[in-house]
Amino acid sequence: MSGKIPGVNITTLSALSEPNRMNIVELLRQGPLTVGEIADQLGLRQPQTSKHLKVLSDNGIVEMQAEGNRRIYKLRPEPFQALNSWIQSFQSVMQERFDHLDAYLKELQNKDK
Repeated sequence: MSGKIPGVNITTLSALSEPNRMNIVELLRQGPLTVGEIADQLGLRQPQTSKHLKVLSDNGIVEMQAEGNRRIYKLRPEPFQALNSWIQSFQSVMQERFDHLDAYLKELQNKDK
């Protein structure tokens, strides 16, 4: 196994595995926020929040827009679309397995009758 997920950068998963970064992503699902707003809502210090945002930005999960001296962060859709496609690729495999299980269970029930 190569550890590669088609269309998904493995560092995206690594970046999201840290609880504070995942909390930031959850906040940003509601819309763009400044560093200060994120820090306040999560009870983090601003430097700590900025470090987490840098990791998310470096991994293409968020993008920043400067407005004066404010830095506004928002989610980028592409990494989540890639993750969604990857997860959905399992749906047909799992559905087929459930169908086989269902057929087997029906066969067992018919034997008991």
